[in-house]
Amino acid sequence: MPSLFRFLFVLAAIATAIYASLYFIATRFEPEQQTISKPVSGVKIRR
Repeated sequence: MPSLFRFLFVLAAIATAIYASLYFIATRFEPEQQTISKPVSGVKIRR
């Protein structure tokens, strides 16, 4: 039984480390906002 608890603890620690690193990357390295406009072929705008 102790080996099961150790295994679950290791899995929880790995999952926490992955989640924390993804959160850090997502909040620290946000791309700059840019306006993008491209013509779409085959679409006509009625006025």
